[in-house]
Amino acid sequence: MRDSFLPFSPPLICKEEIDEVVDTLRSDWIATGPKVKLFELEFASYVGAPAALAVSSGTHAMQIALAALGIGPGDEVISTPMTFCATIHVIEQAGAVPVLVDVEQDTLNIDPNKIEQAITSKTKALMPVHLYGHPCDMNGILSIAEDRNLCVIEDAAHAVSAKHKGRMVGNLGTMTAFSFYATKNLTTAEGGMLTGDLEGIDNARIWSLHGMSRDAYNRYGNDVSWYYEVVLPGFKCNMTDIQASLGIHQLRKLEGFQKRRRDIANQYFQALSQIPEIELPTEREGIESAWQLFVIRLHLDRLTIDRNRFIQEMKALNIGTSVHFIPIHIHPYYRDKYNYRPNDFPVAHNNYLRLVSLPINLRMSNQDVDDVIEAVHDVTTHYRR
Repeated sequence: MRDSFLPFSPPLICKEEIDEVVDTLRSDWIATGPKVKLFELEFASYVGAPAALAVSSGTHAMQIALAALGIGPGDEVISTPMTFCATIHVIEQAGAVPVLVDVEQDTLNIDPNKIEQAITSKTKALMPVHLYGHPCDMNGILSIAEDRNLCVIEDAAHAVSAKHKGRMVGNLGTMTAFSFYATKNLTTAEGGMLTGDLEGIDNARIWSLHGMSRDAYNRYGNDVSWYYEVVLPGFKCNMTDIQASLGIHQLRKLEGFQKRRRDIANQYFQALSQIPEIELPTEREGIESAWQLFVIRLHLDRLTIDRNRFIQEMKALNIGTSVHFIPIHIHPYYRDKYNYRPNDFPVAHNNYLRLVSLPINLRMSNQDVDDVIEAVHDVTTHYRR
């Protein structure tokens, strides 16, 4: 057993990021300024999107996308129960109605075959979630959206660097929202990015800063007018140059980061594939997962313990794990408001009961990976039915 606890997902911040932050603190700009602009340009280029808008969180990226696309009261947005609550909260906060459909058994992503029957005359958008970093079936989703004239807002909080049929996530749907939270593959501590076409991002930019026609950097820069107009009832969601200082270098290192994540995932696959008590994640043909999370599923009929006890036993062996996610429809707010029952979305609910997220992060050594593998082997062996 390990002598010390292995945290589930600490960030990796190196000298380049720290030096860039110090440079920003010593500059004339610490709020939204030239480094945010640089980060936006480099990120848009990386994912192959026409334009990008840096914001204060992935949640705000989705919120601004809904506003920029004119989605509000009376509208319906189809999404998934298998996601973090933020995805559905932004729909509620816009005054629209979230309509949930069940997920695919293998990827746990939204099932395109179930989207069609959920569409009504009030449906305005589809909001798929690229769960755990594995892209959704975007061919199916985009085909439905085109046939029904719907927007597609992708929740790509887990999917920076993921590819679908050779195309990078970030240039597939109408708009794509990314998260740079501390646990993500690329971090700015807090922060996010919205990508889309030039017109959409220009509109979103106004929504992101009080609905002003001119952002603060332009108003206070050299040789520009102080004058601005409020043209929309906007939000306050802009990213700072301090955050962007982290993001610029995290982005430039991202290919190396992703190689290491794939290395860890491959080590897990090779070592855990022979354990009959667990089911390993899926990576479909033509897909390159971002491996933001490595989620196993327990075959509970082959164990004498449940998922919660499994997590306790891993913790006793000094291995941090987690669960991603508690399905939306069993949280009290959504359960009570929409009269949901657990089996309304049986694939999501039944899989939730056996999910365990194993550590996968850039600070893990090969010995750390081996420790996780050994712990999984020990627990499943000891509690084998």
